Order: sequence, then C-alpha cells, then structure tokens
Amino acid sequence: MKSNCSLSIAGLDPSGGAGILADCKTFHAHGIYATCVVTCITAQNPFGVINIQEIDLKVIEDEIDQILDVYPIKYIKTGMLYSEDIIKLVSRKISEYDISAVVDPVMISESGSELAKDEYPEYIKKYLLKKSYLITPNIHEAEKLSGKSITNEEDMKEVAEYLSYDNNVVITGGHLKGNDILCFEDKIYEIKGNMIPSNNTHGTGCTYSSAVTSNLIKGENIVESCQKSNQFIQKAIKNGYNYAPNQFYEK
Repeated sequence: MKSNCSLSIAGLDPSGGAGILADCKTFHAHGIYATCVVTCITAQNPFGVINIQEIDLKVIEDEIDQILDVYPIKYIKTGMLYSEDIIKLVSRKISEYDISAVVDPVMISESGSELAKDEYPEYIKKYLLKKSYLITPNIHEAEKLSGKSITNEEDMKEVAEYLSYDNNVVITGGHLKGNDILCFEDKIYEIKGNMIPSNNTHGTGCTYSSAVTSNLIKGENIVESCQKSNQFIQKAIKNGYNYAPNQFYEK
C-alpha cells in the first residue's frame, strides 16, 4: 500500500478553522489521505474558547492503535495534546510504531485562549521533543519552551538552535516579520515570508504544520517542505475567509 496517508493527533475545533479539521483539510489539499485522533473536544470559534473536554486516555490510545495498525503512516502530526498524560501516551506510541512526528506545540489559540494545562511546556520538553522529527512552534510557543525572549530574527536563530535537541526546529515568524527560521542538522536556514494583513489567521499554525507534514510524506526534504509550506500558508491566508486560512485556494 502506498504511504500517502497521514495522521493528526489534535483537538476538535467545531468552527473548522483550527485543530484536526484544519489538519485534514490541509492534508486533502496536498493529495494526502487524512486520518485523525481526537484528544479534546473544544467549544470555540475564532474569537475564543469557552470549554474544553479532554477525551478519556484509553479512548485516545484505542484511536491511535486502530489507525496505525492498518494504515502505512510514516509521518504523524500532533497539535493540541493538552495534558501530561496525553503527551506521555503519544510519546510512547511514536516509539512503539517507529514513526516520525511533526510536533506543533499548541498552547494558546490565536484569540489568546489557553489550550493546555499548567506545566505543559515542561511536559513537551520532557517527553516529546527528543522523540520528534520536527517541531514547529510560533514565536510565543518558542519563548515558552525555551524560557527566552524573542524580539528579532537573531533571537529566533538562537532559540531554534537551543531547542534542537536531537531533532529539527522551525520557528514560524508570523508574529514578527513573517520569515521562518529553520534549524536542520545544526545549520540555520532563513525562509523568507511576508506579513499579510488579514483577519483570516485562526488556525494558521495547524495549517502550516500539516502542510509541512504533507510535503514530507510526498518526499520533499525538510528545507523544501518548510519553504513550500511557508508559501502555502501565505496564499491560504491571503485567500482566506470566515477568519481562517483557505486551504483550497486556486493555485
């Protein structure tokens, strides 16, 4: 069976802008067969999150096993993992199934709502960073993970190097000037982007990390995957609507 499948392990945003719905739309837009595991059900829209229901851990484990026992998945993408228990479970499954993980360390929604329990950055660092193939934090998430302040691209480069344990790191620069900084095999790459004035930014991190995962599945190397995903998310935002990127813009 051809390995053109991916798996998103993330939360459900019923508005469709972020979480597993954004991930699955992005996979589909790249010609990738999408599967998903729900970690949390949220009550939210682009303006805020009012409720979060964590899914029972055994149910999450059963979801993961039912997918990975059947589908030939090489790369998974993780989003909202919410708690230490879910992070530990996902870390264990990455090892058990020997798969590569693109980790989007979701902590706060675009509207500023908390999407993780206390000490979440420490759990990500302790259990998941060394297990991941690539992490894709935005500037705020990179600051939380590193404990360092980022005010310019030199700071981004320093933090990317700091966070690259045994993995690779791309810090997305949408909250700064639009350029992304990738640390790949101890080398720094600056991926040029542009700031796009828009309200269609709900779920941009989810869409970007899923685009990177899709490109990796299609055989692109990590630099090309990040470059193409940067271009994809810019066009998706530019052509977005309903406060979210449009993954199916006319290419």
